[in-house]
Amino acid sequence: MRKTMLAVAAILTISSAAFAQSTVIVTDPAPTGSVVLPGEVRTYVMEQNTPSVVYDGDIVVGTTLPDTVEVHTVPDMDGYGYTVVNERRVIVEPKTHRIIQVLE
Repeated sequence: MRKTMLAVAAILTISSAAFAQSTVIVTDPAPTGSVVLPGEVRTYVMEQNTPSVVYDGDIVVGTTLPDTVEVHTVPDMDGYGYTVVNERRVIVEPKTHRIIQVLE
């Protein structure tokens, strides 16, 4: 009986270790600026002759620009807008003005 109990305990220990190895914990990703833009969006924005506006805040992914900053639409590409802030071209969400990528 004791050998059976030890064998069952060993099997449970091994199977729980195997289960723990296959467990995946998913967390929300931090904004990294690694949004993959369609090539047409980047090309269009880089070709535009848009005047730069001055902004005192940080120009980083996740920053929401004030409504006073004019955001231009990208034709035939819903969900993408752009502007030039402090001589840097940025891709923004048109409705929220949140920066989703800074083009270099």
